[in-house]
Amino acid sequence: MNWAVETTIWLCTALALLVLQALTFAVARRLGRYNVVDVIWGAGFALVALIAAGLGDGSLNRRILLLVLVTLWGLRLSYYMLRRTAGHGEDPRYADLLSRHGDSPVSAFTRIFLTQAVAQWVISLPLQVSAAAGPTRGPGRAAVVAGVLLWGVGVFFEALGDRQLARFKSDPANRGRIMDRGLWSWTRHPNYFGDFCVWWGLWLVAAAAWPGVLTVFAPVIMSYLLIRGTGARLLEHTMADRPGYREYQRRTAPFFPRPPRRAGHDH
Repeated sequence: MNWAVETTIWLCTALALLVLQALTFAVARRLGRYNVVDVIWGAGFALVALIAAGLGDGSLNRRILLLVLVTLWGLRLSYYMLRRTAGHGEDPRYADLLSRHGDSPVSAFTRIFLTQAVAQWVISLPLQVSAAAGPTRGPGRAAVVAGVLLWGVGVFFEALGDRQLARFKSDPANRGRIMDRGLWSWTRHPNYFGDFCVWWGLWLVAAAAWPGVLTVFAPVIMSYLLIRGTGARLLEHTMADRPGYREYQRRTAPFFPRPPRRAGHDH
């Protein structure tokens, strides 16, 4: 590990994310809604992967692999969020956050945009460390294969789940109904489960060479955010009073997929 190179990567990615979030904040103020920050969640990771791949001196094949995996995942997610948020009002999560802590520009930037920049930087540390790590040898090759496969499972769940939900919502006959079809009948959060698999898969690729394995805290943090933080748990709270949602909860797995329970088999 070349620590001079690694330090350069850390500083450049931190600066890039800060600039990206500052620009996004300016756009958000102009649009009058802060949910635009969700659009650059995936793109921010792709930017980090690009910087790490360009500045790193570690295994070229692994740098290119991680760059491709993160870019495909990140840009797909950003495009989806762009289409999803376009023409809509503020996200209730951000409206609630600012109503409790003040909606001044400083409060909005620090609590939403700066917080996301820090989260992106910390969660992307496997990519940054891997870029300056040595070659992949022995058992590390198996970790790379396993990581790519797990990433593939994650992208499948996330992309298909998003597509199924978008198609469901586009049908006026489904207005007010709970989406419980396709992947959404196996887990209440196929998109979040997909993210979970993606980031554990990326960590496996990064862990193939020392000291990438030490960045295991990054997918752990991401898992917490997806399951208990701003992901599934918060969405469950906002959906709890929707008609039919309690029944949907009883028959459908909360996070990790399993076959749906039939009516009368809730226990």
